[in-house]
Amino acid sequence: MLNGLTDKLSTYLPSDEITAIEKAYLYSEECHVGQLRESGDPYITHPVAVASILADMKMDHESLMAALLHDVIEDTGVTKNQISRRFGRTVASLVDGVSKLSEIETASRAEQQADSFQKMTLAMSKDIRVVMVKLADRLHNMRTLGVLSTEKRRRIARETIDIYAPIAQRLGINDVRLEFENLGFAAMYPLRYRRLREALRSSRKNRKELITEIHESMEIRLNKEKVNAKVKSREKHLWSIYKKMREKKKHFRDVMDVFAFRLIVENVDDCYRALGIVHNIYKPVPGEFKDYIAIPKANGYQSLHTVLVGMHGVVIEVQIRTREMDEMANYGIAAHWEYKAGKNNIEVSQRKAARWVQDLLEMQRQAGNSLEFLEHVKSDLFPDEVYVFTPQGKIIELPSGATPIDFAYSLHTDLGDSCIACHVDGELTPLSEPLESGQKVEIINTPGAQPNPNWLNFVVTSKARSAIRHFLKNQQHDESVELGKRLLDQALKNIGTNYKELKKSQIKKLLKETKSSTFEFVLQQIGLGNRVPFAVANILVPADKRKTTEQKKNSDSPVVIDSSEGLIVQYGKCCRPILGDPILGHLTPGKGLVIHRDACRNLKEIRKNPE
Repeated sequence: MLNGLTDKLSTYLPSDEITAIEKAYLYSEECHVGQLRESGDPYITHPVAVASILADMKMDHESLMAALLHDVIEDTGVTKNQISRRFGRTVASLVDGVSKLSEIETASRAEQQADSFQKMTLAMSKDIRVVMVKLADRLHNMRTLGVLSTEKRRRIARETIDIYAPIAQRLGINDVRLEFENLGFAAMYPLRYRRLREALRSSRKNRKELITEIHESMEIRLNKEKVNAKVKSREKHLWSIYKKMREKKKHFRDVMDVFAFRLIVENVDDCYRALGIVHNIYKPVPGEFKDYIAIPKANGYQSLHTVLVGMHGVVIEVQIRTREMDEMANYGIAAHWEYKAGKNNIEVSQRKAARWVQDLLEMQRQAGNSLEFLEHVKSDLFPDEVYVFTPQGKIIELPSGATPIDFAYSLHTDLGDSCIACHVDGELTPLSEPLESGQKVEIINTPGAQPNPNWLNFVVTSKARSAIRHFLKNQQHDESVELGKRLLDQALKNIGTNYKELKKSQIKKLLKETKSSTFEFVLQQIGLGNRVPFAVANILVPADKRKTTEQKKNSDSPVVIDSSEGLIVQYGKCCRPILGDPILGHLTPGKGLVIHRDACRNLKEIRKNPE
């Protein structure tokens, strides 16, 4: 069983590292002895398969050792310390990280997915190899789904397409992403998968002659111009065909009318020479050229993309890149994985992945719960990019549809929070205007300015959305505490005392009776309308402790409201009070103070049926 794995390892790892991997295998085999997979195979076949997947990516020996040991903590009772003593601290941390990703038991499937992604984010921030092992683990499980029940297969497949495939793409591991999607498609919709696969097989016969003709015309011209290039025809994978048919409501033949080719050349100069050559053979479609070599994608992907019109009017998509870029496109940050001295382009990819993980961590800190966190992140997993410039000429990559507010938050949270206007290419532009590639954006900000809740209606990046929500939550908290303080003070004045005269013993008694953690929390609940200020005042100052004179003197004193309470003081939509109207406020649970005109019908109803 180990022979096939060691054959792969011998092509790129030194003998001492292979020996360490063999020791990890023997220990894993010993720990899993007698255990079987649901298929009936010995359990050790699974960790070996996971390690073999990582060996195909040429991952380092510590990742492979962790792959062989990844279920030992969870399934056999072995501790992290035992693994650390035997195989070192790094391997033990990787194994522990992978094990923790499996410890997800929450109420709903949505929460389970969200918690899964949240745990992966934390694992990635410590050592991104943890997620590489987890992706390989999930890939082998997807390859062996057949023995599970239909419902379980579909659940695992949906999670794989929603969570694991996007992470693989974001890390640039395209081969794994494609396999996740196709295996997931087959498990979720087996009949549709089989029909589409048969349709694809049939279409190959009809397309073969035309593909050969295009292939030869490119190859002959490239050889003539002395550009050493390997020409490959590309076939759309089944999941992408299915998605396009469903989203655009197109027939299979309409989706398959595009012919795709990839040119692999020796160096960057040859990429641009090859581009000129194919543009001479076939007419390029205006506006369809993309240069991801000059401006790589967020996951480190580099290539030239162009669309041509060939013979008989067929559409030809062409990607042009070097061998190194092709390897990066397929294996992403796993390509020639080296912790100590990676090649420059590999290091760039790893740095971009690390930056993405740090952004995820910031969003995670700001999100209220794992479901909110996942909602923020999903929009960032499959972005179409636009590239804009700062006034200093730095290129900023944003998803399609991003606005100046998204741009501001991508630079710094404080800049986004204090943004009041912007110049795009020197002209004053609305903050809600979508940006386009090549524009220069300058943010105008003012200290003390605050995010507008309406921004949530048009921002598209998860970083902007989570930062705005985080600010508004904090602002609502502060304002509801302040309003609660003033409402309580008014209630206390009605019984002959005031807020400033409260003693620690009174507050302590209140916290005990209301089972509240802090006095600030009680004030917040009053401000939000979840507690009645007069009831709280009665607990603080019982009837036998009140002053007996002039208790009602201030009973009709109004609570002054200014514009700063925007989030916890609302104006009734039923009567829409304006400046100068006689008004009354009503505390509404969860909404705070709702202001009505004195003659409002709803207010009369509230008076008849007070809560």
